[in-house]
Amino acid sequence: MTPATRRRTPEELLLQVQAEEAQDKRGRLKIFLGYASGVGKSFRMLDEGRRRAERGQDVVVGAIQLPPTPDVEPLLNKLEAIPLRQVDGVGVMDVPAILARMPRVCLVDGLAWNNPAGSMNASRWQDVRQLLDAGIAVIASINIQYIAELQGAVEKITGKHVTQTVPQSFLFGTDEIVVVDAPPEMCFGHSGQGVAGDPARIAHQLSELREIALLFAADVVDHQLETYLKQNGVAASFGTQERVMVCLTPRTSATAMIESGKRNADRFHGELIAAHVRQGQLDELARTALERNLEMARQAGAHIEILEGDDPIEAILEFARERGITQIFVGHGVDSKWWHRWTGGPVGRLIRGAQGIDVRVFPQ
Repeated sequence: MTPATRRRTPEELLLQVQAEEAQDKRGRLKIFLGYASGVGKSFRMLDEGRRRAERGQDVVVGAIQLPPTPDVEPLLNKLEAIPLRQVDGVGVMDVPAILARMPRVCLVDGLAWNNPAGSMNASRWQDVRQLLDAGIAVIASINIQYIAELQGAVEKITGKHVTQTVPQSFLFGTDEIVVVDAPPEMCFGHSGQGVAGDPARIAHQLSELREIALLFAADVVDHQLETYLKQNGVAASFGTQERVMVCLTPRTSATAMIESGKRNADRFHGELIAAHVRQGQLDELARTALERNLEMARQAGAHIEILEGDDPIEAILEFARERGITQIFVGHGVDSKWWHRWTGGPVGRLIRGAQGIDVRVFPQ
């Protein structure tokens, strides 16, 4: 990023002043972002509210998912809560009561909740926007599956469809975003987490969800930076940095690798490369499987490279160094000898040889 060293125009100075005035009047928004149910986003939100209240800030709970889980109930009991208002038998956040109370901070769980017909606002995130406009700071929580623009990608992984969503444009206006980054095993067996199967498969699915959450949070931070630069009359240019190489073979389960590689390349305005190391003759079944994987990569916009070399690991590393690859995606079978093969097999050699290059291993 290279800032421009020029004097700002009167229009740019006016824009900066107006933005600063609007920011002073508006409440600050902080989001705790989860990649799956059970990572602890509600706990983190309430725990921050508790700590702020102990420091003397005026904090209330505007909405919480019911019934509260055992880990959040003790925190909830330490905080003042504004009771939900009943509309046609449905509990909704009581915005008028909160505005009359005018706390400094309001905690809001379930940001994507839809309000009943006839409510002041159609969705809870719009209730939050009303609180922010009134100068109340809001700390809220949301899972990535409820972000409208991410819904399709998450549903493809989890198979779970949701109807209540928040537009990413609202979340791009947040002042601070925190990814609640819990280990995948913490989510195992949690009701509503939306993934099923053997532990290795579940861990892989949760890892994909975690990646989506981290990339989205980075997008929010980028948007904050762009907004700041625009308001302050600073021009910036961004160059391509990331080059992602997906290593394909006839045996590779390529879908997850290619989709993840495309997300990374798109996110960082980088380059996606799909590489195959040619080794001898393939039978008809293997040729068909390989071409299917390569075609999938082409459809994702990847540049295809067919490498030559007696040692496939050396061929991959040599190409990666020549092309300035920053991330290598490779598949690996999961069995009882995983750790032995990890440390002593081809993948171990690849990791040890890829100095300065990130290597991500996908279970096959």
